[in-house]
Amino acid sequence: MDSIRISTAQNIDIDYEIAGLGERIAARCIDLAGFLVIAVITLIVMGAVSAGVSGSAGMIVLFVFLAIFVFYDLVCEITMDGQTFGKKVLKIKVISIDGTQPTLSQYIFRWLFRMIDFGFPFGWGVVALVSVAVTKNHQRVGDILAKTTLIKTKPRTELSNVVFSFSLPEEYEPQFKEVLHLNDRDIELIHEVLTGYYQTGNAELIYTMAAKIKEYIAVSPPDKMNELQFLETVLKDYNFLTANMSV
Repeated sequence: MDSIRISTAQNIDIDYEIAGLGERIAARCIDLAGFLVIAVITLIVMGAVSAGVSGSAGMIVLFVFLAIFVFYDLVCEITMDGQTFGKKVLKIKVISIDGTQPTLSQYIFRWLFRMIDFGFPFGWGVVALVSVAVTKNHQRVGDILAKTTLIKTKPRTELSNVVFSFSLPEEYEPQFKEVLHLNDRDIELIHEVLTGYYQTGNAELIYTMAAKIKEYIAVSPPDKMNELQFLETVLKDYNFLTANMSV
């Protein structure tokens, strides 16, 4: 399967699998199913409002529904980190082709070309189906022009393959011997924080954990060492030092 490489803010490369045609169609069907339910509710409300108040009130309800339908994808992708509700269920999201978070203009650009891709008023058009099926990065026309694509939100690259394996060389030099003040539970917690970061991309826990560890073992990392690298080094140092103590 095709994949795209995303470089994190800490310069760690993570491979994500590009979402295929099946995932795109399934996500779109979920979104359309939601609109079908809303459409039925809208018709019922329009009938009740028109009968009880006026026809103009019913038309307002219709216009509100049409506005939601037209702007649904754009608003959701901007406010939900590149996902609609259907994409969230299928665990896929919009990403720039260079691996960065799409800009507002990219979201707008791919949305503007929905008429070409999807046709009117519902569903998938032939153009989008063919384009996603034959392009390398499974892009519809809007994606090609906006330089975006859809990826599966679960990284293909496992944490153990990205960060560290504990097969350290014999000549490895620990940078923070103070890590011996930590215990196994502390190390497990650091590992859990790192694992959570690679699963969610939420860096706040990295910063919080790094600050607590620095304070607890009273160390000051080099200026060029960021928080993620610091936590990785702590794990390596702890593993190396405790392994050699038991020899």
